[in-house]
Amino acid sequence: MSKSRLSVMVTVPRAGGVTLARIMDVSLARLAAFMLAITCLMSGAAFAQDKTARFGDENISVELFADGSPTPGKEWLLALRFTPSSEEWHGYWSNPGDAGQGMDLQLDLPDGWNVGKPLYPVPQTLLIGGLMNHIFEGEYVVLVPVTPGADAAVANLAPVTGFVEYLACTDRICVPQDAVLEARRGGDFADWRGRIAPLLDSEAGFEISGERLRIGIPLPAEMELGELHLFVENTSLGNGLHLEYAAIQTWIRDGNLLVAEMPLARTKGVGGDRPDRIEGILALGGGEGVRFVATPADVPLEGLKPFRGPQETPAFGLLLVAALIGGLLLNIMPCVFPILSLKALALAQAGGDEGAARRDALAYTAGVVLACAGLGALILLLRSAGQQVGWAFQLQEPVIVASLFALAALITANFVGLFAIPGLAISGGKPSSGGSFATGLLAAFVATPCTGPFMALALGAALVLRPIEGCAIFTALGIGLALPFLLVGFVPAFRKRLPKPGAWMERFRRWMALPMGLTVLALAWLLWRIGGGVFLLSATGVAAGLIYFAGMISPEGHAPGRARTLPALIGLAMATVSAIGMVRTYDPPVADSAQSILEPQEFSPANLAAARASGQPVFVWFTADWCITCKVNEGIGIEREETRATFEEAGVVAMRGDWTRRDDDIAAFLTRQGAAGVPLYLWYPAGGDARQLPQVLTPDLLPDLAREEAARNPR
Repeated sequence: MSKSRLSVMVTVPRAGGVTLARIMDVSLARLAAFMLAITCLMSGAAFAQDKTARFGDENISVELFADGSPTPGKEWLLALRFTPSSEEWHGYWSNPGDAGQGMDLQLDLPDGWNVGKPLYPVPQTLLIGGLMNHIFEGEYVVLVPVTPGADAAVANLAPVTGFVEYLACTDRICVPQDAVLEARRGGDFADWRGRIAPLLDSEAGFEISGERLRIGIPLPAEMELGELHLFVENTSLGNGLHLEYAAIQTWIRDGNLLVAEMPLARTKGVGGDRPDRIEGILALGGGEGVRFVATPADVPLEGLKPFRGPQETPAFGLLLVAALIGGLLLNIMPCVFPILSLKALALAQAGGDEGAARRDALAYTAGVVLACAGLGALILLLRSAGQQVGWAFQLQEPVIVASLFALAALITANFVGLFAIPGLAISGGKPSSGGSFATGLLAAFVATPCTGPFMALALGAALVLRPIEGCAIFTALGIGLALPFLLVGFVPAFRKRLPKPGAWMERFRRWMALPMGLTVLALAWLLWRIGGGVFLLSATGVAAGLIYFAGMISPEGHAPGRARTLPALIGLAMATVSAIGMVRTYDPPVADSAQSILEPQEFSPANLAAARASGQPVFVWFTADWCITCKVNEGIGIEREETRATFEEAGVVAMRGDWTRRDDDIAAFLTRQGAAGVPLYLWYPAGGDARQLPQVLTPDLLPDLAREEAARNPR
C-alpha cells in the first residue's frame, strides 16, 4: 500500500470577526491566522503517520464512500461527504480565496493506482472585512476519481483508508478538523455527480496584460446568465501576480464568447513562471455553474462595453457637485420640512441684525456639515471593518429610532408651548449660536431617511472611493443641505424677503406641531414594526418622562423652582426606568413585509437568479419602513391597480427587498449596484440585464415598461 496525496493544502489568512483589533492592525491578524494554519499542517501531518485524528470532525463531520467495486483500468469514484453540525459552519473550495484552508487528503492505495483531481460543486462567496472567501454552506460532497492499473488486483480488496485535514469556520472563528477515513459502499452517487460542476467541452483562453487577467469562455449566446462569478483555482499567476479576489469582476459578451476580466495584485520580490493553464469554475447563479480549462490565447472584445462590472466613476469634481445638489434638494423632502420651517422662523426672529444672522447661519451650517461628515466617516469605517451598512443605517437600530421618537415628541411638545429652552432655534425665541448648531445637527439627522436625485450617484461613489474622497463627498452633501440658510445669512437681498417678526410667529410655531406630530406617529409605527408593542410602550414612557421633566425645568413654569424639583426628578426617573425596560425587554418580532397588491417575492440572490432564468421580465424594488421617499414612491408608482394589471398582462415577476432591519444580502447587492441606500428600483427585461430606474417614480413609468415588454414578448 502507498500513500497518495490528492491535493496540496492551500493555506492563507482566515478572516475573523470584526473587532477593533481587526480595524487597527490587519497584518497581525493575518500573521496569527497564518501561524495557526502552519501549526495545524505540521501537527496534522504528524498525526497522519499513526492514523490518529487530533482535532476530530465535531463541527463539520466527514464520511468516505466508494461507488461499488473498482475495475482494472477504469475510473472509480470515491466521495467525501462533509456535513456541518449547524448552519453557522462552512467549509472551503480547493482555492479558499483570501482566507481559509483547502482540504488536504491522503489515501492508502495499492501501487500503480492513479488519483485524479478532486471534483467540487459550485462554491459560494463570503466577504468579511474586505477579504473574499470561497466556501460551501450546508452539506457538500467532493468526488475523487481513482483509476486502478490495467492489471490491478481488485478481488477481495480491503477497504480504502486515508486521512483528511480541513478547516471549519463561522463568520467569527475557525477550528482545524481532521479525521481517519475508511471507505464504505453506499451513498447517492447519481445525485452527487449531478451536483458537480460539469466540464465545458470547449477550451477557454486566457491572457495576462499588465495587472489584468482576461479569460474568454465559450458559451452559447442564448444561455441565460444569472449572478456571475468566476472562481479561479490557480493561486499564483507568475511573477508575483495573484488575483484580487474581493475586486468586482467585469463581464463582456459577444455572441458565443463570454469574457471575464479581473484585477491582479503583485507581491514584490516573488517570482514564478506564468502558468500554461488556468482552471476554475464559472458560477452562473442559483447554484449552477461549469468547470473550465483555459490556455494562453488572444482574448478579444477590448473595445466592447461591459454589461456587468464596476460602474465607471465620474470625475471627482462632478461627484462633489452632485452631492451638493443632492443635499440642496433634501430641503424640499417631506422628512426635513418641519425643522427647516422653524429654522426660517429663527432667521426671521433675527430681524435686521446682520451680524446675528451670519453667526446663526454659520452655526447652523457647522451643525449640518458635522453631522453629515461624521455619519459618512462612520459608514466608511464600519464598511472597512466588514459591516454591510449604507446611508441611514442607524435607522435600522431600534434604540436609535426610539431616541429619534422621543426627540420628535419633545419638539412637538415644545411647539405647542408646554416648555421652552432658551437659545434653541426651534423654541421661538431669539436664536443663539449653540441653538442653531443643535438645529443643524437635528436637521441632518432627520434627513437621513431621505434620498433624492443626484444623491444616489454621489453617495454610491463615496463608498468605493478613497476614504478622504468619500468624506469630502459627505461634507459636500451637508453644505448643500445648509446652503439655503447660509445664503439667507450672508445675502441681504434674500434675508429681506423673510417676513417681519411679529405675533404671527408664535401661531406659526404652534401650527408646526402638526407636521412634527405626524412625524411622531410615523416613528411610533416604525417602532412597532421593528420592536413590537412592548418596545413602543417603553419608548412612549421615555418620551413622556422627558416631556414632563422639560416642562418642570423650563423657565416658563409658574411654580417656584423648589416646588418643581421633585416633579422634575419624578419625570427623569420615569424616563430612566422606561429606557432600561426598553433595552432589557427588546424582543424583535418576526420580520414581515407589508402587504402589496403586486404580491412580490422576497428578495434573495437565489430568488433573483431563478426569476431571471424563467425568461420573464423582473421588477425589483428595495425599500424600508423608515424611508419616507420609498413610501411616497410606492403610493405614486408601485401600489396602483394600473401597475398590477399591466404587470399581470406582461408576466412581470415582482420582487421586494425590505431593508427595514439589517440584511447583509441586500446591503451587498446595493453596493454592487453602486447604491448607498434605498430606494433602489431595477427593471430586468426578459432575458436582459438590469436597468436602474430613477429614484423618484412617476405614475406611468412602471405600466409603460410593462406594456413595452408585453408588446415585445406577447404571451
